[in-house]
Amino acid sequence: MTARLPYIGRFAPSPTGPLHIGSLVAAIASYLDAKVHHGQWLVRIEDVDGARNVDGADQHILNSLQRCGMLWDGEVTWQTQRYPLYQQALEQLGDLVYPCGCSRREIADSQVNQSLSPHHAPIYPGTCRNGLAPGKVGRALRLKVPQSPHCVLSFEDRWFGRYSQDLTTEVGDFIIVRADRYWAYQLAVVVDDGAQGITDIVRGVDLLDSTPRQLYLQQVLGLPQPSYLHVPVVLNENGDKMSKQTGAIAFDDGSDPQQLLRTAMLPAARFLGLDIQAETIDAFWRAAVPAWAQLLQTLPRQP
Repeated sequence: MTARLPYIGRFAPSPTGPLHIGSLVAAIASYLDAKVHHGQWLVRIEDVDGARNVDGADQHILNSLQRCGMLWDGEVTWQTQRYPLYQQALEQLGDLVYPCGCSRREIADSQVNQSLSPHHAPIYPGTCRNGLAPGKVGRALRLKVPQSPHCVLSFEDRWFGRYSQDLTTEVGDFIIVRADRYWAYQLAVVVDDGAQGITDIVRGVDLLDSTPRQLYLQQVLGLPQPSYLHVPVVLNENGDKMSKQTGAIAFDDGSDPQQLLRTAMLPAARFLGLDIQAETIDAFWRAAVPAWAQLLQTLPRQP
């Protein structure tokens, strides 16, 4: 039996604004999982989407983590410092990459997407796979997904259990360099996780269906596959995922540590199913680590 690598986890927020309670849930889960496994917990600022970054948000995020008692190992990394790694990966992918001139509207209006529900992400129909049509200009770069046999990828999620996706029919060839020339999330996150030796990824379930694309990229780039645990996400009163786009407010308004504990940390822990009683942040973590270890024994759960 192969010995398990030392645990290396990470929390990777985007600096599009301060952390909200949904982000705190993911941060606490990833931090506790690292502590339970006596591993490292890294912080990576995923600022690759320059159009959405907010000045100063990265420092606000780091300050909030520290105020909550979450101390990372090693140096914080920023994706904008890692572009040469993404370029190397792009070159390694070689002929699997091709330019695409399709707009989002053209993809959504394609025949393959006509029967999908409005909530289903559009499937790329392969329009530009064999070359750009006359008059078309390459806007984005896509990665070819095997067509025959279909590319079906499965993994065991530590929270929800078995998850499987047919990339060929459910996603299609996907973007790795966007039309605005920013590196796509899927490529950047896979390259970063590989370069940092990440063994375990704990994040929100909203990213569950992205995982097969990342597994495929790991395969074609020759990178190891981490273990995954996707926690439930906090929803707003309309039933949408709480996010900066839906008006989620910062959980850290600079109030004193006791109020931060009462209004943010304890509610986030309860959302994860952790019954913690604590009067101080230090006491919170002393109780939270064994509570998380106990919770892990009840997994997997149903989504």
